[in-house]
Amino acid sequence: PLLPLGWCGRPQAEARARKEHGGGCTAGGLARPGGGSGTIARSLGQRPVRGGGSRGMAAPGPPQLPGLRLGPRLRTGLEVALRVPSLFLIDAIFNSYPLPGGSLCAGLLGVLLRLLGVFVSSVVLVLQQRALFKFYMISSAFLLAATSVLVNYYASLHINFYSAYYTAAFGIQFLPHKGPSLWMALSILQLTFGIGYVTLLNVQSIYSQLIILDILIPIIGLIIELPLHVRQILVFISGLILTLYTTINLIMKIKWFYYSTRYVYLLLRHMYRIYGLQLLMEDTWKRIRFPAVLRVFWLTRLTAQAVVLTYVVKMAETNTEEKFYLISWENCWELVCSLIISGCDSTLTVLGMSAVISSIAHYLGLGILAFIGSTDEDDKRLGFVAPVLFFILALQTGLSGLKPEERLVRLSRNMCLLLTAVLHFIHGMTDPVLMSLSASHVSSFRRHFPVLLVSACLFILPVLLSYILWHHYALNTWLFAVTAFCVELCLKVIVSITVYVLFMIDGYYNVLWEKLDDYVYYVRSTGNIIEFIFGVIMFGNGAYTMVFESGSKIRACMMCLHAYFNIYLQAKNGWKTFINRRTAVKKINSLPEVKGSRLHEIDDVCAICYHEFTTSARITPCNHYFHALCLRKWLYIQDTCPMCHQKVYIEEKENANISNNGFVAPNENPIEVAEEAAEAARELNEDNDSTDSDDDDDDDCVAEHQNETLNVDSDSLGD
Repeated sequence: PLLPLGWCGRPQAEARARKEHGGGCTAGGLARPGGGSGTIARSLGQRPVRGGGSRGMAAPGPPQLPGLRLGPRLRTGLEVALRVPSLFLIDAIFNSYPLPGGSLCAGLLGVLLRLLGVFVSSVVLVLQQRALFKFYMISSAFLLAATSVLVNYYASLHINFYSAYYTAAFGIQFLPHKGPSLWMALSILQLTFGIGYVTLLNVQSIYSQLIILDILIPIIGLIIELPLHVRQILVFISGLILTLYTTINLIMKIKWFYYSTRYVYLLLRHMYRIYGLQLLMEDTWKRIRFPAVLRVFWLTRLTAQAVVLTYVVKMAETNTEEKFYLISWENCWELVCSLIISGCDSTLTVLGMSAVISSIAHYLGLGILAFIGSTDEDDKRLGFVAPVLFFILALQTGLSGLKPEERLVRLSRNMCLLLTAVLHFIHGMTDPVLMSLSASHVSSFRRHFPVLLVSACLFILPVLLSYILWHHYALNTWLFAVTAFCVELCLKVIVSITVYVLFMIDGYYNVLWEKLDDYVYYVRSTGNIIEFIFGVIMFGNGAYTMVFESGSKIRACMMCLHAYFNIYLQAKNGWKTFINRRTAVKKINSLPEVKGSRLHEIDDVCAICYHEFTTSARITPCNHYFHALCLRKWLYIQDTCPMCHQKVYIEEKENANISNNGFVAPNENPIEVAEEAAEAARELNEDNDSTDSDDDDDDDCVAEHQNETLNVDSDSLGD
């Protein structure tokens, strides 16, 4: 089972770890057995919470401010939004290149700075929610302080307030010619910066008033018209005081950041030692909501690029008669192609596109499940399968490293392959529902129509896709692969519809159709054989592509997986099914059969299907009657009677071992033992015939069967 979201610092996780390790977390000295939560807090440099229990294991964080008391949805959305800038920084660092012509020291310094930026961004990305909020609060406070100092410097030394004035949008003078209105606007702006600074850092009331006054001192110097050199001194003193206070606060916060990071490190190390790397990665993936972060990152990046490109395209247009917000179709198509090309130019953007595809595929799968009326939980995996396939195709083809024009072509080809794979998965969703409706003889047309409509679409869409691709492209390995997938899907749909029709015919006539199982088996086997052949063909196509077109390690690994899962396992399972079926048929044919008038004397029903015997019945060695078809399906699973659980079929080697009550003396002749057993059986049959005259037919049948069995045993022993 997957761990709950936000495992780090959760009481249930600590209790679970204590239970598994004898009352305490023993990984790396995180806590001693029986040490309680105070030991963990002391090892992390925190003050233990009174009251004991697992609640003492509280993650370090800021006090709960009124502004942070948000709803769960809003808090989750804010958390996702705050993790996105880290991805922007990582993406920018990986996409930047060092300047040519630099010295060796400058190159090493650049590499170190890039590694440091990636490390800090990664740490911020995986921070807990409270620590993440506090980090951004501190960062925003420092940004407000820097902005306030720059505004004071620029306003005091570079603006002439007596010649500056503002005008409205229509050319009408909005403010007076002289500067008091601008002084008022600067005062309000700096007051806002100061209030935001002291609020975010949670400064005490006395110091907060002094900080706000320090920020407003240069504006006061402007209002009372102090000389220029005095204003310079005021700006310098104000900035120095604010910088010193911010530096001291930063040093104190570095201590908090160190303890928070150490806490998370120890807890993750402890979790890794208990549960392993896989569960640790899964928990971190879910805790930071990485798919949602990737989606927001990709959509935000794409939106920003769309705004910039739209502005550039509109400024470059020569036709000014059109409206400003309208773009010609040619420019619009070029704009869309540029956005698609830039949307997969790095590994992070490919992951973001995969996350968007995951969301689309998830809701598409839910819609199809609701439309066909399926409730199977395993069918809701389309949102996981589609992005994984897209990302594997992107890595296999080196999508992010291609040139822009080649990247667009490769992306379109990958999307065609992904579409065929999604259609195959949808067929896997609809096939069980189709079989269930036909096998259970549901007569409502309203239940059958959605599934049949989806099946028809699954047949038509591959045909249309193949026709369009063959009409516009020449034959190559990619087109051959897409066409093979489409043909395979059409054949699978035909197999499903054929089996559906067979079951519907069986339900319409309402009689036992003993050949139904054989027909279904033949149709399914034909489909599986064709699918196996297509798997072998696709393996050859992939081998040709790897050798002569684009070979890569990822493609080689995928070919090995394809050979194992789609060829070897499929052939192994098909052969196993064939052997089981042949064995079951052999077992059924070895049992005596009752037909005709003797069948009406059986006043009983089949214990498997609870239907009467109309055409024939098979008798087991334990004298139980069953339909041949029902017993064959039962023997697919196990080799015992459904009523008494005795063996239905005994091999010839086993018959030799069970003669003479399962024991043959070393010095005795096996043929003589078999003849004596046959004579004893005949005497028993004669006694039964004399005492039970009413059941002559059944007893004769059983006696004949026993004699035949004994004769076979004696013959085999004689041989």
